[in-house]
Amino acid sequence: MEQLAIYGGDPVRERPLSYGRQYIDEEDIRAVAETLRSDYLTCGPKIEAAEQKLCQVTGAKYAVLVSNGTAALHLAAMAAGFQEGDEVIVSPITFAASANCILYCGAKPVFADINPETYNIDPASIERLVTSRTKGIVAVDYTGQAIEHEAIGEICRKHGLTLIEDAAHAIGTRYKGQPVGSIADMTCFSFHPVKTITSGEGGAITTNDEEQYRRLLRLRAHGITRNRDEMVHPTDALWYNEQVELGFNYRMTDIQAALLLSQFEKLDKFGARRKEIVARYDEAFASVPEVTVQREIPESDTVRHLYILRLKLERLNCDRRQFFDALHGENIYSQVHYLPVYWHSYYEKLGYQRGLCPNAEQYYGEVMSLPLHYGMTDADADDVIRAVKKIVAYYRK
Repeated sequence: MEQLAIYGGDPVRERPLSYGRQYIDEEDIRAVAETLRSDYLTCGPKIEAAEQKLCQVTGAKYAVLVSNGTAALHLAAMAAGFQEGDEVIVSPITFAASANCILYCGAKPVFADINPETYNIDPASIERLVTSRTKGIVAVDYTGQAIEHEAIGEICRKHGLTLIEDAAHAIGTRYKGQPVGSIADMTCFSFHPVKTITSGEGGAITTNDEEQYRRLLRLRAHGITRNRDEMVHPTDALWYNEQVELGFNYRMTDIQAALLLSQFEKLDKFGARRKEIVARYDEAFASVPEVTVQREIPESDTVRHLYILRLKLERLNCDRRQFFDALHGENIYSQVHYLPVYWHSYYEKLGYQRGLCPNAEQYYGEVMSLPLHYGMTDADADDVIRAVKKIVAYYRK
């Protein structure tokens, strides 16, 4: 590759190592094959079984599986009652769906800055942005680390706000010993292939509120119900169903749910291995003054989805792009998470301007995500460490 000319010689690896990758074994394949041979490919028993399993994992009373994490956020925002004229506070360092779900409902995203050390949304920034129009908070467990539930929960109670926790990164994480998924008013998960466990595509919402749960079930399936108590024109005819509000087809298939059920059985070992790799990275990079790593709050027992390396550019004769490209030349395929949401051109058209969240904007220019997934060996992790140290040594001032 062209980048090798910088260093000469061979890259640290012969084959590329991606920042994220699913892990599928024969048990997963058998689970999907059995469902393919069954009577139900969708709307069948695997859905309820996987929802019950998610409740066991999170401690939530109710779970609703949906087609993807974005669908989960959309339905949660609808169930929260966000609408035109409302403001909802959200982090800018996240995938765009965390803010888009607010727009889907006609409400306005208001971006709070991040803590410059943890990279999660800063409760003090949230508090400064609350107005009479604020109706909720979409708080992201960025990289898998739990948000500051105690402080954010107090803000919600004080101002009567709904808290939606975007836990797309955080399945398996605990806050003060309590699983993520049972703390916020609603919690949204993603089961995309690069997440800790996968259903191919898929998502879920958990809640302890039965009324929200019933509405989420309706919204997932076009707003149609078979429950007579929810109907305007009830009947005892077995064939009768009634659309009582405008919903969507956000259902997960039984094929996906079968894979998810199988993956749940490996969640503990997946999480444990991710923690081992994170510890290996942290130890290695502690002796490299040109980089820094994400600080974890003591309340969060984190199953990390992403490992963020932050460059101290004042100590290096390069910018983030040069460092990123150099890693690629070593066959370490990192990624950048994320462009501040309001920097996207669509948000620019809505009137959002740069400068809203200084911590987030500085963060974006200095970080990249290193490979982190269950299938990595110690040798793979050591290759990442060697590549980072090699590039730091080359660009060191």
